[in-house]
Amino acid sequence: MRQGSLKLRLLATGTASIIFALVLAGLGLLLLFERHVERRMAAELGTHLNQLVSSLARTGDGTLEVGSPPAEPRFLQPLSGLYWQITEEPQGAVLRSRSLWDATLTLPPDVLAAGEVHRHTIPGPGGASLLAVERRIVLPASLGGGTIRAVVALDRAEVHAAGLDFASDLVPSLAFLAGILIAAAWIQVGVGLRPLDAVRRRLAQVRSGETARLGEAFPDEVRPLAAEVDHLLDEQEKAIARARARAADLAHGLKTPLTVLSADAEELRARGDADLADEIETITAGMRRHVERELVRARTGLRVRSGPLQPVRPMAEQVTGVLRRTPQGQKVSWQVDVADSLGVRMDTQDLTEILGNLAENAATWAAGAVRIEARRDGAAVCLRVEDDGPGVPEDRIDAVLARGGRLDETRPGTGLGLAIVGDLVEAYGGSLALRRSSLGGLLAEVRLPS
Repeated sequence: MRQGSLKLRLLATGTASIIFALVLAGLGLLLLFERHVERRMAAELGTHLNQLVSSLARTGDGTLEVGSPPAEPRFLQPLSGLYWQITEEPQGAVLRSRSLWDATLTLPPDVLAAGEVHRHTIPGPGGASLLAVERRIVLPASLGGGTIRAVVALDRAEVHAAGLDFASDLVPSLAFLAGILIAAAWIQVGVGLRPLDAVRRRLAQVRSGETARLGEAFPDEVRPLAAEVDHLLDEQEKAIARARARAADLAHGLKTPLTVLSADAEELRARGDADLADEIETITAGMRRHVERELVRARTGLRVRSGPLQPVRPMAEQVTGVLRRTPQGQKVSWQVDVADSLGVRMDTQDLTEILGNLAENAATWAAGAVRIEARRDGAAVCLRVEDDGPGVPEDRIDAVLARGGRLDETRPGTGLGLAIVGDLVEAYGGSLALRRSSLGGLLAEVRLPS
């Protein structure tokens, strides 16, 4: 796909959207997971806090103690990340887990109702951030009365570690999902753009002449486009038809005056004014060449897009059959080497015009032989007409292909044949080339789409 491809743009946009959405979803899932883990850990801390409070007791000297500390081994491991602390109010003794070692948890100065549980984020040993669950308790008379603040805290790094573990499992899953979604987007883009490819194929068929219009066999979203193209084709054909009609009217309107001028030139020559007669005939001949050429071009204009597949051999045999009966054609030997199955997609009259002009030109200059052959060359059909005449010097080929170009003014003809062939071949997307023939004369090679 090229950079300017609509399919590439849609796929790139879809891929970027999928990746962006999955990244956001991954971040959202990770945030939700960490919140869930934090809630679960806070619930566990609450359980430890209840165990801690329920085991409070007074010694014989009235000192508050924890009779049965929570059984979690990490409370006994120094700086393990799991801590508890009990503070008597106001400014009383502090009891703490062995895991705190010689550190003290600093609690926020908020006011708690008796029995109310608060959750905080507080600093811990070594600058760690701790998730703390705190409860203010009014001690019963059996414990000497008073109030305490009991807190159990956990290093939040464990929450983040759990999040990283979850992310390491989540990323491959999201990557796999991204691959599936991108593949689905590729299929979706291909299916969605298929009607446009159908439009392209139909346009190619219209251009090649297989069909005249796009039709309506498209989805609702594409049908208006096809209708506009068909409307444009209708308007184009009408415009071409009007142009052809005007060109034909102009050409036919000039034919009568030209015929009159030719008759006047003959009359002047009969009166002895040969110079003026020659000048008039020269001008008349030039105008006639232009008229004939424009008639051919006007006739060709509308049919180029609607040419059916025409076999070449019958046309070649028809042209040679006609030329064999002409004075020039009777003097040469004709050879036609064309496969029966070979065909080109163009109008019959245009194909006859091409073969007829080339064959007539070859018969005019041939010494004794003219050969017509055609073959398939890749995606094109190559037509060759060659003779054994004097040929054309390479430096004069451009002059021969020019409008009305002639090498010998003494020979009959208007010098228009090759120019007409060039116009017809160009209209069908082909090419015309002249070079030396293996027979010794001129080889005219026409390449046309097959």
